[in-house]
Amino acid sequence: MDLKRLWRCTGPVGSLLALGAFASAALAQAPSTVVMSGLDNPRGLAVAANGALYVAEAGHGGAGPCIVNPGTNETRCYGTSGAISRLWRGQQSRIVEGLPSHALPDGSSASGPNDIGMLGNGGAYVTLGLGGGPAFREALGCNPCGSLIRLAPSGQWQVVTDVAQYEYANNPAGGPVDSNPFGLLAEPGGVFLADAGANALYHVAANGAIETVSLFPSQANPTPVGPPMIEPVPTSVTRATDGTLYVGQLTGFPFVQGLASIFRVVPGQDPEVHCSGFKTIIDIAAGPDGSLYVLENATSPPGMLLPPFLPNSGKLTRVAANCEKTTILTALDRPTSVAVGADGAVYVTNHGITPGAGQVLRVAAP
Repeated sequence: MDLKRLWRCTGPVGSLLALGAFASAALAQAPSTVVMSGLDNPRGLAVAANGALYVAEAGHGGAGPCIVNPGTNETRCYGTSGAISRLWRGQQSRIVEGLPSHALPDGSSASGPNDIGMLGNGGAYVTLGLGGGPAFREALGCNPCGSLIRLAPSGQWQVVTDVAQYEYANNPAGGPVDSNPFGLLAEPGGVFLADAGANALYHVAANGAIETVSLFPSQANPTPVGPPMIEPVPTSVTRATDGTLYVGQLTGFPFVQGLASIFRVVPGQDPEVHCSGFKTIIDIAAGPDGSLYVLENATSPPGMLLPPFLPNSGKLTRVAANCEKTTILTALDRPTSVAVGADGAVYVTNHGITPGAGQVLRVAAP
């Protein structure tokens, strides 16, 4: 499933309702502070061992080529505006530039560096998004798009493996051939990677070998809008303090409120639903107390079919081990990532599909 369809599914209907509902809810939420700003379509966050905060910026595309993606029927313009920025000792700086990016002609809803996982204090793994099949990638002229890359502390990078090509050759989940490497979990033995286009969780070894770890079940569409079956769309993966792998789900169109879940994944076994009742889970992060921080890109009142979600309706929730939910932040504008620092502070991106206006917010440890 192409996440760019989610990025652009905003309409004016319900705006007044959204303003009223979320203005009151915001009074009770945790206080937050803007610690990074001016970001280009910010995506994944990661905290290094030394406490530095890194953010992957999907960029704003570029001068082209500009082509129509046959999967979404929208024009995408290619460039090398993707980047990695760092917050270190109170100073924000862009430490890696020139990474692949494609976006709408106005630079919004970009796809590029999607997530970052640190290797010590400088090196990192980064997913490069795509959101399409082989014909789209070839026409775009972006062979690194749809790959997992490794960054050296110097900022130099190289492709570890071509994730999109694995999907094109194997298509383990069946259905349309589509790849969009999104969330990742970097560990000493390799990388767990959620491909939101392929609807699969992969493991990538240090030598680049890919193994399919888990596929996720489609769900019956309970509404009269859209297809009869809804795609599962895994977007994020984390490991809790007890060693368990969890995967966050963003269901496909029509993005029914309450249908998305967090899955518990044991390699070699079918995934099991750990906690449900969400809409558009875009990222999850493990808290030091065994809880999960769950970030939804947007929400909507139960029963609402159109629009799929309301403006400024992103939400951060802390989920206890027994699935008890506590709202931390509301009224977020298309947030895309959450990370937890060593001190328990929580970091969240805001204005996540906007060029030059993205932010990172900090919430003190609860």
